[in-house]
Amino acid sequence: MKLFLCTFIILCHSLSFAQKAPNIIIIFADDLGYGDLSCYGHPTIHTPNLDKLASEGQKWTQFYSASHICSPSRAALLTGLYPVRTGTDSHVFFEWSAQGLPPSTTTLAEALKANGYKTACVGKWHLGHLDGYLPTDHGFDEYFGVPYSNDMRVDPKMKVSENVLFREGMTLKKMRTRGNKVDNWVPLFENKSIIEYPCDQKTLTSRYTEASISFINQHKDSPFFLFLSHNMPHIPLFASQAFEGKSKRGLYGDTIEEMDYSVGAILAALKDNGIDNNTLVIFTSDNGPDLTYNQNGGSAGLLKGSKFYATEGGQRVPAIFWWPNQIEPGVISELGSTLDIFETCLGMAEIKNPNSTALDSFDLSPTLTEQSESPRENFFYFSSSTPPRGTIYAVRQGSWKAHFYTSGIPHYEPSAVTQNDPVLLYNLDQDPGENYNLSDQYPEITERLQKLSHEFEASIHLGPNQFLKKISEQVRPEWAQ
Repeated sequence: MKLFLCTFIILCHSLSFAQKAPNIIIIFADDLGYGDLSCYGHPTIHTPNLDKLASEGQKWTQFYSASHICSPSRAALLTGLYPVRTGTDSHVFFEWSAQGLPPSTTTLAEALKANGYKTACVGKWHLGHLDGYLPTDHGFDEYFGVPYSNDMRVDPKMKVSENVLFREGMTLKKMRTRGNKVDNWVPLFENKSIIEYPCDQKTLTSRYTEASISFINQHKDSPFFLFLSHNMPHIPLFASQAFEGKSKRGLYGDTIEEMDYSVGAILAALKDNGIDNNTLVIFTSDNGPDLTYNQNGGSAGLLKGSKFYATEGGQRVPAIFWWPNQIEPGVISELGSTLDIFETCLGMAEIKNPNSTALDSFDLSPTLTEQSESPRENFFYFSSSTPPRGTIYAVRQGSWKAHFYTSGIPHYEPSAVTQNDPVLLYNLDQDPGENYNLSDQYPEITERLQKLSHEFEASIHLGPNQFLKKISEQVRPEWAQ
């Protein structure tokens, strides 16, 4: 009888959790700038679905990616840790990289899966392409997408599916001998093997959308976590035939408007399945726009700088949170970060995690549900350039930001790093463009932020650098040798 009662109680708890626990969808854009959505002020890129998401949910105006480049920002979102702690801070992973996000880390997917969630990663991964580092090694039940950026190449030794589709005259023999010499020819993966090479990048956004909707339909009756990580609008730009040439902003705008359409299709799938009122949707970007490509890159709006820089334009990103009848709609000017997504998702799902390893993540759920003050008071800007790993380039506390270093573009200007003497100080509430240095007027604030930075630097244990080991036989440009 006791055994029967215990089993009955556990079953009832499981059923109650399945009915109550929210589905979670994170939609992650690549190199999308702060000013690239119409709800963030762009005059010619039209994003009606994201605008609706923002008006029905919360639009955050001071939300930061944990890095100004791809791999570190993704590691931070999934672990709730500054990338220096996981050793993913100093570079991005390429097809010649031998490592990725350390297996010892705990990801959001793993935390949710341990609490009954079905998990899927769709799209760009960029945290290691070898066995042991792929999404299915980090808590995701399934994976469909490109394992790194869409401007890279193939690792000829990758596992190939029996049903692989070779395009552009490619064969297995050709891929094994010279596949990694062709720029922008990237593999499309399903779980751990290539199913298409080279990937038809014009269809990526639409196929990611289809895969996401299929996952939603399949798991509508149980809590699920979907990490939809778009390759766009990272260079090179691709849009499907239905969207190419439609935007006044050109091909760059086409890719964003197609991504906006994707958001609308996913929201429609939630409604069709009757689960829209029990789903948390988060939309944000991995870093600022890539302005090294002129008109092919995006816009940071009124913010200074871009991708590659520890500036507002490099790391302040659009962020929208949506969950009908749960999130209090509004525009939020509190501090938040992609680092906070880890604990926020657990908080919104009412999952207790007393042994959490997400040391740098804050639970933003009180702000989302009540518009109370954000628990995040500080944000530290690291850089992938020199000086040594773990050096803080800038720090923000409240409205104040102190810049200690100014960096060049990694790979292109790796030695172009200058120490700011005197330190640059900005009031970002009044000067979000970082135009007016106030360090002479407020020396006590500059000193306080310097002390805060030094204390945080001293407290961090640097994870082993995950970029040092390379696949020796791979073809690499001179700067990567």
